Amino acid sequence: MDVLSWIDAYLDHLRVERALARNTLEAYARDLGELAKHVDGEGDPKAIDPAQVLDFVLAASRRGKSARSSARQLSAVRGFFKFLVREKAIAADPSELVERPKLGRKLPRVLSYDEVDRLLAAPPNDSPKGIRDSAMIHLMYASGLRVSELCGLALGELDRRVGTVSPLGKGGKRRVVPVGQVALERIERYLELVRPLNKGATKDKHLFLSPRGTRLTRQGLWKLLKAYARACGIVTPISPHKLRHSFATHLLRGGADLRAVQAMLGHADLGTTEIYTRVAQDHVRAAFERAHPRA
Repeated sequence: MDVLSWIDAYLDHLRVERALARNTLEAYARDLGELAKHVDGEGDPKAIDPAQVLDFVLAASRRGKSARSSARQLSAVRGFFKFLVREKAIAADPSELVERPKLGRKLPRVLSYDEVDRLLAAPPNDSPKGIRDSAMIHLMYASGLRVSELCGLALGELDRRVGTVSPLGKGGKRRVVPVGQVALERIERYLELVRPLNKGATKDKHLFLSPRGTRLTRQGLWKLLKAYARACGIVTPISPHKLRHSFATHLLRGGADLRAVQAMLGHADLGTTEIYTRVAQDHVRAAFERAHPRA
């Protein structure tokens, strides 16, 4: 098999065995497609040596790719070569000695409490779209869902009796997250007044539907959020993930346990969640420097 055929086999492995999300698979396909262009895609993977892998990483840097993007690309390439070693297609991993591009851990930017309040109040409560959008934005902030989790959330994954949602997260892992009373009331209003009127209400089992009666798209949700941010005067760049960052940071500022926040976010590694403690501590330090006479 040539390099391109092995890439197809690896992507099949990621899709079937590891149940990676479609967006993640597409990113792997792009990164490995670039590798195939750099080396001989129709050649034998045994012919790829460490020098070629290093040149591939350096070429990405020369094209202006950020250190973070280059590191992600190298991670995809390493996963591919480890797969080839396991499948005995190659004897050794040619990427093993290639150093990962150095990058600083970027602190997530979050919305202030005031910005969150304005965003939550932005959708009009007298139109079907506004009622739906209010329910979605309240749920995103109340539960810290990823945009793909919100779009994919099914009616059956909302437990209205106990006030939880159970989204299917990365790697096909399901978790249970509290919704909160305010968000639950918005969702109840949407389910009572708006969703039954949608033409896809009986056919599509997703909780939130587009006007066409189909599941929402990530792009559509992004545009919707940006439009409300503009309407309520939020100048901070906004995205669905920024609401997730804000959810985690505001919980920690309020004294939530780090392990509990990790569970609610669906992070496999506690270190991924710990980044939010630094943002929360920055808030405390800023308050100290503003208020303390000896700061």
